[in-house]
Amino acid sequence: MAAIPFPEIDPVLIQIGPIAVRWYALSYIAGLLGAWWFILKLIRTPRLWAGPPFGGKAQATSDHIGDLFVWAALGVIIGGRLGYILFYGLIYEWEKFSAEPWKIFYTWEGGMSFHGGAIGVVLGIILFARRRKLDMVALGDLVAVAAPIGLFFGRLANFINGELWGKPSSVSWAMIFPQADNQPRHPSQLYEAGLEGILLFLILAVMVYRFDALKRPGLCIAVMWAGYALFRTIVEVFFRENAHQSLLSGAISMGTVLSFLMIAFAGFFFWYALYRKGPALLTQ
Repeated sequence: MAAIPFPEIDPVLIQIGPIAVRWYALSYIAGLLGAWWFILKLIRTPRLWAGPPFGGKAQATSDHIGDLFVWAALGVIIGGRLGYILFYGLIYEWEKFSAEPWKIFYTWEGGMSFHGGAIGVVLGIILFARRRKLDMVALGDLVAVAAPIGLFFGRLANFINGELWGKPSSVSWAMIFPQADNQPRHPSQLYEAGLEGILLFLILAVMVYRFDALKRPGLCIAVMWAGYALFRTIVEVFFRENAHQSLLSGAISMGTVLSFLMIAFAGFFFWYALYRKGPALLTQ
């Protein structure tokens, strides 16, 4: 069966003695920097803040965003790794981590959970907003609009690492992943980069620039979480191989279960943005 050769890119970009610069780490740096740049662009666009409920005043300054991204980076790294260990490692890789527990800290080998990272970022936003007396929801909207940039680079890193491959397929763009087997498979990492990264970013950008979505605090959070959950579920059900992360005898993946929980979280913010009246619920 014909298949596109997998572009075997060395996961290590540069090696100087014991110090290695890996594509995986660079993807997180690129995602954070890209999101930072885009949020600064949002807060420096006056028409996005004109009129109610903001009265022409952006809900954060450039200094706020710079400080916030220190918290966000820690949330992504700590939450992402702890989430992976709790949601996946201790369930599916117990023998590995029980025999070599120090590998819990080997983030450069892969093994980061979006859901854990998202929880870490949410906690970082809450703590930062309380310290600076900012509106948590408005701040969360800014982060939500930029989050797909990080998702895009993260999925590209999954592809470079040759991990999280897709199900066997006969499509003309199927690839043989060396770490899997000799079957042509869906490049599901690229599907997720396109859906969770590019498409979700475009949806949120149109909402913000065309329909003033930032003026309904909570709406961008809701769409981002719901959109991610929907796109990831589609890929996991139809295209991604999840045999090593399955529940209920393979009927459903852990990622899909966690994505269902995200829908409930998104539902709260849809209600908050569209139906709740009165002062901001989460403003300090």
